[in-house]
Amino acid sequence: LYGFGLIRELELMQQAGIHPLDVVRIATTNSARIAGLDEELCGIRFGCVADLIVADGNPLENFKLLYGGGLAYYGTPREGEGGVIWTIKAGEVFDAQALLAEAEWYVQQAHESGAADAAPGH
Repeated sequence: LYGFGLIRELELMQQAGIHPLDVVRIATTNSARIAGLDEELCGIRFGCVADLIVADGNPLENFKLLYGGGLAYYGTPREGEGGVIWTIKAGEVFDAQALLAEAEWYVQQAHESGAADAAPGH
């Protein structure tokens, strides 16, 4: 799934010895430059396109904070901290926890209707 793999890639770059701040630069600013979008995606300033997240905690200390619910270790919920609180996409602010709850509801509905069982690979 898009997003979850990216967070794991950030962790792997850090484990390879790259400083967390440099990992974020590689994933954001440098990627935009390589894609030829550095003039359009020019950071957090007036006239630039910027999608942002607001997380409960410092992702430079633990990239797992970037998962929707925030995780200390895979599958282990954090107590009272972590996770994305707000997502800002094209200037529109979204409550990330409400989006996560809605996605969980859709998955539950699919399982109850049997639609998930009919999907390839199930």
